[in-house]
Amino acid sequence: MTPDTPHRIALIPGDGIGTPVTEAALQVVAASGATVETVTFPWSCDHYLTTGAMMPEDGIATLRGFDAIFLGAVGWPARVPDSVSLHGLLLPIRKAFVQYANIRPHRLLPGVEGPLKTRDFDILCIRENTEGEYSGAGGRVHVGTPDEVAVETSVFTRTGVERILRFGFEQAQARRGQLASVTKSNAQRHSMVFWDEVTEELAAQYPDVQVTRYHIDAMCARMVMAPETLDVVVASNLFGDILTDLGAAIQGGLGFAASANIDPTRQGPSMFEPVHGSAPDIADQGIANPMAAIWSAAMMLDHLGQTEAGARIMAALEATTAQGIGTRQGRDGTEAITQAVLTNLQG
Repeated sequence: MTPDTPHRIALIPGDGIGTPVTEAALQVVAASGATVETVTFPWSCDHYLTTGAMMPEDGIATLRGFDAIFLGAVGWPARVPDSVSLHGLLLPIRKAFVQYANIRPHRLLPGVEGPLKTRDFDILCIRENTEGEYSGAGGRVHVGTPDEVAVETSVFTRTGVERILRFGFEQAQARRGQLASVTKSNAQRHSMVFWDEVTEELAAQYPDVQVTRYHIDAMCARMVMAPETLDVVVASNLFGDILTDLGAAIQGGLGFAASANIDPTRQGPSMFEPVHGSAPDIADQGIANPMAAIWSAAMMLDHLGQTEAGARIMAALEATTAQGIGTRQGRDGTEAITQAVLTNLQG
């Protein structure tokens, strides 16, 4: 690929507020000077109700030809059970393209007031994204009887645990040299003790990184009481999922929570999405905050090597919140926030 060749982006707006925030992010990307070419796919709960599938059978093969995937949101529980929408689109994409590193930054943008006393924190949460508690192994027997049994089995492989921890160590090296590894090894004496053992093995290879082990409950407390002491946090699929919603809360809410689903080997496309979900209760009201989607788009451009465009987007985003625009849920509409970011991007 030459410097002038546009990166091909697969857009999946999805459900609810996914459509307007994706449109907003795309406008900002176009104005940033980034060289991208987009194709939109209507895969969503509406698509499921029409076709019986969240995406076509050849959906994964279709996406494989793109440089990145940008997802708005998936889900509309009143129409399609979350267990269907999640396992029909988001999780298959993550697993098919081995997007094993879910990256979520947690810091306060200028002008945003979080619920904590401190503003001085900058946490990068790294969540294992393809196995662990969300492996899907298990089943139900004697369904509908008093003897019904449901089994959900977590699957932790040495390959999976080692690669996510190694990725975390590398991120810590590039930041402030601190890694927090999160488990519950006092209670889960097989999978989480295994995780702790792999952490100790790898720590010897990264002597410049200070490693601290936390139980998940202690980490939740630390993120509230002393978030400024944390740098890079690495956790399993379930624990990372929970911790990053807490991280979104302390950074001002889900409207600011960006994420990336990364294949660090770059053998397949990575996927970028806001964390907030489809929010059906505010769909079509024009009040969805597009900042998480815009931040996710900046992360996508960074991943694609278009770092100058990504930096311009983040600077415009921060200038917008510093003006007090988009800092309170529902006060400024989607269009107003988007236009403010565009104005700051051009200025």
